[in-house]
Amino acid sequence: MASKQLGFGGFALRWVAALALTASIFNPTGYSYVHWLSQSLSEQLPLKVLAGLVLLIGLIIFFRATWRSIGALGIVLVVGLMATLVWLLVDLQLLTIDAGHVLTWIGLVVTATVLAVGMSWSHVRRRITGQVDGDDLGD
Repeated sequence: MASKQLGFGGFALRWVAALALTASIFNPTGYSYVHWLSQSLSEQLPLKVLAGLVLLIGLIIFFRATWRSIGALGIVLVVGLMATLVWLLVDLQLLTIDAGHVLTWIGLVVTATVLAVGMSWSHVRRRITGQVDGDDLGD
């Protein structure tokens, strides 16, 4: 089971889930929770509150796992790595960031990557070092 959790497929699934969560909250397409709220707050208010709470719970689960797994330093390092990768792509003229929506998508991808790394790091560390996190003792 650990190899399935550690493999690229497991990381990719966590990354897709993190991107879906963050893009559901806000994205530049106009189809997001923030856009839905801004249309008319009073229409479908119970449904909007329910959706907001579900999104908040998902965000807290991802963020708490990330914080406990890689901490502030890890978050800074992953963001730094992603920023340097974006810089390289811009320098190689493979990416242009002259449009605001491109920067928004880059931010969403970076956020999803940080959350996916945080969600996956315990599995990676256990596999590399053999050390088990306290939360993993039940496995």
